Amino acid sequence: MKKLVNDPKNVVDEAVAGFGAAHADLVSVHQDPNFIVRKDAPVAGKVGLVSGGGSGHEPMHGGFVGFGMLDAAVPGAVFTSPTPDPILAATKAVDGGAGVLHIVKNYTGDVLNFETAADLAAADGIEVRSVLVNDDVAVKDSLYTAGRRGVAGTVLVEKIAGAAADRGDNLDAVATVAEKVIARVRSMGVALTPCVVPHAGEPSFTLAEDEIEIGIGIHGEPGRERIRLEPADAIVDRLLGPILDDIPFVSGDEVLLMVNGMGGTPQIELYIVFRHAAEVLAAKGLTVTRTLVGNFTTSLEMQGMSITVLKLDQELTTLWDAPVQTAALRWGR
Repeated sequence: MKKLVNDPKNVVDEAVAGFGAAHADLVSVHQDPNFIVRKDAPVAGKVGLVSGGGSGHEPMHGGFVGFGMLDAAVPGAVFTSPTPDPILAATKAVDGGAGVLHIVKNYTGDVLNFETAADLAAADGIEVRSVLVNDDVAVKDSLYTAGRRGVAGTVLVEKIAGAAADRGDNLDAVATVAEKVIARVRSMGVALTPCVVPHAGEPSFTLAEDEIEIGIGIHGEPGRERIRLEPADAIVDRLLGPILDDIPFVSGDEVLLMVNGMGGTPQIELYIVFRHAAEVLAAKGLTVTRTLVGNFTTSLEMQGMSITVLKLDQELTTLWDAPVQTAALRWGR
């Protein structure tokens, strides 16, 4: 596997430095420990939002730091949770006096390290609330989790909670909005190929040439089943079925439909997926009123995609539409 890297041990440090140089108008980058903050942090009187996790899922989370979304992102080593120290440093850096919300994907390392950082921040007088994202319907327990995994639905939580914070909601209200999104969003993915972690130098798992993994995790964790490659429409049906079974959607509901690439899938294929997913939702009486298609929660160069459906209401739609200005999402400003 060929990769554009220098020393594999320096991949995250060099990528974070490059991200900061490319988006110096939006963010400031701190190294040793690594974390990324919005340029104007801390914003006085505003709830700060911090998320993070292992690197290799870009643009999540650093690409979502900026107005209307995250105040800080904390990148760990590739597919490895950041330690409490940089999480604590990021929390302090974005504390504007209104408290800080930690948005945590449900992986054991992330949960433990964010909890430790929150306790340390509280000891320093910073009020911290945490929400746990667990939108993956594929499996109940996985290699890195107790309970469901947090995957691409995290992007929607960060956007909507970020809008609530930027309009001036207090910490309890921002946490409540984030929990509302978590309760109404579901995802499931598929892998066509594995990925290669730079310091490992070999695929994280193996798939036969004609084989795919249904329900894959964003670190290559096992899913529900391995099957022979099928046409795109059939794969979409396999993913949407469990998603729609998990939330009591009813005819007339408005939804946000997100098709997320895993890093190595061309955009043209993602739109083929979106086309059929939208058809399936329409046939069930669901109206797709908001959309997102592209690479937002990736797994290095893995070929594959995930589908995310969020049940909307007027509040969530308004917050989704609110202005955002980050490296990876921007509109209305």
